[in-house]
Amino acid sequence: MRRLFPNLQGPNRTAAKLSLVALTMVSLSFAAVPFYSWFCKVTGYGGTTATAASAPEQILDQTIKVQFDASKERGMPWEFKALQREMTLRIGETGLAFYEAYNPTDRAVAGQASYNVAPDAAGGFFTKIACFCFNEQVLQPGERVTMPVTFYVDPAIVQDEEGKFVREIVLSYTFHELPVPESQAALAPAAVEPVN
Repeated sequence: MRRLFPNLQGPNRTAAKLSLVALTMVSLSFAAVPFYSWFCKVTGYGGTTATAASAPEQILDQTIKVQFDASKERGMPWEFKALQREMTLRIGETGLAFYEAYNPTDRAVAGQASYNVAPDAAGGFFTKIACFCFNEQVLQPGERVTMPVTFYVDPAIVQDEEGKFVREIVLSYTFHELPVPESQAALAPAAVEPVN
């Protein structure tokens, strides 16, 4: 520390050391969020799902039940629901599920879905090929959309220490409101002024 602060003495040196520690902690806190996100995607920790370009070639005879859940953050004005409660698939088989969103307001509303899988042991094996959650969604006033998610459960789950005991998986989405992009807000119907 003397090399960093050669001219500081006593309390000034202590203050400089504490400032350096605080700066280091703040820097690490900003790095923690992307690192944690990367860690969850790689390991499936916390129910984070994996992604893939296509389904595996191997399909097992063993089946697994997938349940679908839909929710919204507080204040999100959309109506949002799963169009099926559950489905049973063979492990490795591609599934296709649908969710529906409706904007009952008189304004454009943008949103993005966060997601997770329960139990946590299934997170790294539940793999999405395509999902509405990958992109921001913008619904115009009164617009209703059906949004697909294509997925499979990786056959490697049957070899996993904890995953081999999983018989049911719950896929949950929560929609969060976002600011409407200017290009999409311009698509909203203009208010009609009364003619005198």
